[in-house]
Amino acid sequence: MSFVSETTGDQNGRAILLTLITVAVFGIQDAVSKMLVQDYSPIFITMMRYWGFALFALVIASRQAPLRQAFRSRTPKLQILRAVLLIADIWFFSLALRTVPLGELQAIVIVYPLLVTLFAIPILGEKVGVFRFAAVGAGFIGALIIVRPGGVPMEWGVAYALISSALYALYIVVTRKVSSVDTSATSLTYVAVVGLILSSAVGVFFWQPMPWTDFALVVVMMITTCAGHGIMVFALSMAPASVLQPFNYFSLPWAIVLSIIVFGHWIDPISLVGAGVIVAAGLVVMARERMRASRS
Repeated sequence: MSFVSETTGDQNGRAILLTLITVAVFGIQDAVSKMLVQDYSPIFITMMRYWGFALFALVIASRQAPLRQAFRSRTPKLQILRAVLLIADIWFFSLALRTVPLGELQAIVIVYPLLVTLFAIPILGEKVGVFRFAAVGAGFIGALIIVRPGGVPMEWGVAYALISSALYALYIVVTRKVSSVDTSATSLTYVAVVGLILSSAVGVFFWQPMPWTDFALVVVMMITTCAGHGIMVFALSMAPASVLQPFNYFSLPWAIVLSIIVFGHWIDPISLVGAGVIVAAGLVVMARERMRASRS
């Protein structure tokens, strides 16, 4: 019995380390994307980024099941909706990257776990108690602290960040809904193919020639996209998502560090307090959901 516990603990420890590496890789991807969107259309850069992601997703999905079989979904409309939500999320996140500093942007978008709690009520029929509602309210207060007068300017970039967070939360909730009837290979295939078609159909109209130096940055963006998702899949094969999810908040301090090192921008202390409130609220919501799941 002790051997099993130690083995499980070792597995969880490795998975947590891999999760932190995943967050670090995705942070580098965001920093490179921010460099690129200063000179190129965010829609165009999203298309390039999605080419890398779609290639990775199709390779992973084909290893789980033949792609022809993976396209057989019991809820094809919801699968298409998921794919549209994800590509729209990346569009708006890329638009926000152009003007919002990396640290503040990450502080805003991490409200998504709180939005998941709200969206799960009408879509999944989940019941949310007073305690979790209070945590969600506290998280939104943290967001208001960040965009207060004198904080992050309330401009389109902030609006894009909030829309991106809402779209990603909806994507997670719809994913939960389809996961009960479709395989992960099916979900991955739909996200890859529909997203690839949609991002390319729109992105081609924003095509811009680029020198080899900028194309090298695009290659780095694609590599970090594939590497990040690959490491994440490996981590999830070693430990449940409920164990790893809180460590995704490492994305905030890492984004702040990258913002300082790469762009020379320091997040102001009050905004950092607001971000801390959001993180604390999110962790409380996760803890309550985990307790609820263990009871049921």
